[in-house]
Amino acid sequence: MTTIGDIVRRIIALHAQGTRITLLAVCPNSDAVLEAAVKAATANDTPMLFAATLNQVDRDGGYTGWTPRAFVARMRELAAKYGCSAPLYPCLDHGGPWLKDAHTRDRLTLEQTMAGVRASLTACLEAGYALLHVDPTVDRTLPPGQPLRIEVVVERTIELIAHAEAERARLGLPPVSYEVGTEEVHGGLADLDNFDRFLEGLEAGLEAAGLAHAWPCFVVGKVGTDLGNPVFDPEVARRLYERVAPRGSLIKGHYTDWVENPAAYPASGMGGANVGPEFTATELAALRDLCAREQAQGLTSGFEEALRDAVIESNRWRKWLTPDEAGRRFDELMPERQEWLVATGARYVWTDPRVLAARARLYEHLRHELPDPHGFVVERIAQNIQKYVDAFNLRGSRRLLCDQSH
Repeated sequence: MTTIGDIVRRIIALHAQGTRITLLAVCPNSDAVLEAAVKAATANDTPMLFAATLNQVDRDGGYTGWTPRAFVARMRELAAKYGCSAPLYPCLDHGGPWLKDAHTRDRLTLEQTMAGVRASLTACLEAGYALLHVDPTVDRTLPPGQPLRIEVVVERTIELIAHAEAERARLGLPPVSYEVGTEEVHGGLADLDNFDRFLEGLEAGLEAAGLAHAWPCFVVGKVGTDLGNPVFDPEVARRLYERVAPRGSLIKGHYTDWVENPAAYPASGMGGANVGPEFTATELAALRDLCAREQAQGLTSGFEEALRDAVIESNRWRKWLTPDEAGRRFDELMPERQEWLVATGARYVWTDPRVLAARARLYEHLRHELPDPHGFVVERIAQNIQKYVDAFNLRGSRRLLCDQSH
């Protein structure tokens, strides 16, 4: 199969010829989202990336219940179901110390969290992942707000890439692609001077370590968007593109959810974009529409109540609290905040037994008027994914990006 690195180099060449394409990376935060993305890839004959965090998919099953091997097996099962001939690429997102919530919760030391990340990188390679995002830009041993020195980010990035390359050789696996950096400011990469220092240090360090062949195809850039800002900055993206394209890399954007100007991504040279929470919101909205239809029949599955209870008991909503909300009980928060936290936290509890049971009851209550309630939800998510496929010029792109005769 064509590697993601091969596709990135093809996108760079096409960009110079006036053809602009951005790859879509869907975060597989539920089975329905994964299925919808495979369905969209099939319908549009486009490559699709799946950016799975260690919270979502890991050796312990993550919150989806998938190990890396199970996740890849499910992706391939869905590809067979839809007859997908476009390449599907399982990818690791944010592979770095303390970026798995449990590592922070359990107050792991640097040595412990790095050991966990290395083991997860090996599991991803064994499962057949195509891209590894190496992101050692967080250091929980530093005072809050103090960024990690660029030199340390470079050193740890090389350390983790070296581990992955050694394991890949040991396992006799073909080349994988790499992604580095972060959109966050933990590592100070939001500043262009620091961005340049990072690139220069990484280039020299990989060369010195005999790892020049493992140069990343994606560098994550801060391009305006974040959790509270859906506006993409094309000018910043173009400046970053000019720095990485001569090195054979492209900029990857995170926090692309609900972005107001997605068509500006390919126009400014963005190589890829991650979307995740938005698709959870779409899944939840579709399920709530089904709940309304259920209630119109005088039936109740208890789905909304099960979801709310599971989110509250998971305690994952606490990570999203603002400083003035810290320490409050869930029921002490403003109603609109409670609603936002339930919607945001839904992805963490889709596999909770109570939520699964309530969802099954909801589907059963509707089967006489809606033969395939699950298909209804998947199609709604696929329609949302289509918005990005169209904006990123991905329709029919498999032949253009993956056919070596071009």
